[in-house]
Amino acid sequence: MKTTSLQDQLDEITANTRHLVQAERLAVGERAVEELFASGIEQRILPLGAATPAFALKDSNGKLVRSEDLLALGPLIVKFFRGRWCPYCMTELERWRDLYHKVRELGALMVAIGPQTERQSDFMVGHHGLPFPVLSDPGSAVAAQFGLVYTVPEYHRAYYRSIMVNIPFVNGDESWRLPLPATYVIAGDRRVAFAEAHADYRVRPEPEDALAIVSRAH
Repeated sequence: MKTTSLQDQLDEITANTRHLVQAERLAVGERAVEELFASGIEQRILPLGAATPAFALKDSNGKLVRSEDLLALGPLIVKFFRGRWCPYCMTELERWRDLYHKVRELGALMVAIGPQTERQSDFMVGHHGLPFPVLSDPGSAVAAQFGLVYTVPEYHRAYYRSIMVNIPFVNGDESWRLPLPATYVIAGDRRVAFAEAHADYRVRPEPEDALAIVSRAH
């Protein structure tokens, strides 16, 4: 039986949302996506072949995780996500959860990085059974080094508040900075072997595409 693609799963979330949410409310999110795309942010992400910045971030247990230590063991998949409040992010991370055995079979490791607090990550890891470290990136500082960060515009903040998504509370700061959802494969020499990020948060790469690169990234 053919497995449903990740994008098919995400498209189903989008279709359900369009069915349930009023058109004028949907238009707020569409405007934000269009403006983010027009900003050219997709062209500014850390590209293929670039040297990646080293990072040291705390996981959901408060333990410091260093990228240099992970890369000493093999290729590293880095999955930037917006937050546990985003159904697209959680669907994607659950797909990676289900494929994590393949990540390990390929001799690679994986981390997910988001701006939320360690406490929020702890809730997320427990609720979704994630087997890889979920790292807190305060103020999206590491995501900014990968060229992924934007600030949620004021009109969109009002929409998030109206649906009870309290991003300042989840992230522990008032910056309203979020990363583009992004997937990176970093080879052992710290060079980017795979990079994909989209201004439209509803579009994500298939994990299998990244895994195909991992097998060649040693």
